[in-house]
Amino acid sequence: MKYNILFLCTHNSARSIIGEALAATHKSGRFIGYSAGSTPGTQVNPFAREIALSLGVPESRLRSKSWDEFGRPDAPKMDFIITVCDNAAGEVCPVWPGNPVTAHWGFPDPSQVQGSDDEKRRAFREVMQGLLRRIDALAALPLEKLDAMSLQSELRRLA
Repeated sequence: MKYNILFLCTHNSARSIIGEALAATHKSGRFIGYSAGSTPGTQVNPFAREIALSLGVPESRLRSKSWDEFGRPDAPKMDFIITVCDNAAGEVCPVWPGNPVTAHWGFPDPSQVQGSDDEKRRAFREVMQGLLRRIDALAALPLEKLDAMSLQSELRRLA
């Protein structure tokens, strides 16, 4: 079984894009990755784009999206919704169809790092590695055997 997982961040230009890319390309094949934001930006951050492309995500999938797209009745039903920035975690989210399991996996915003391109890439890689560790741990769980309350607890424990 594949699980739909939506990563949320305010502008959907960096952390949530990386989360989507990691889930969509995860070695377990257990996830379909999505991302969105409350106030999406006009473009994906170039360092997040670089990571997503290196993971094999098609260029055509890389765009900043509003979370409203995923609150519509015809949207894919999400199994998991994970906020990756503190701002998005504190906002009033749409009503998600299907009562998905939610959690906050906060990471510092790598797009705020000042310095050389190498320093910026390092910040993006750190977020990528942190998200990958959590996605690996999520994939290792017996998801099909856990009830909603247990899933909620496990997802939050991974934070």
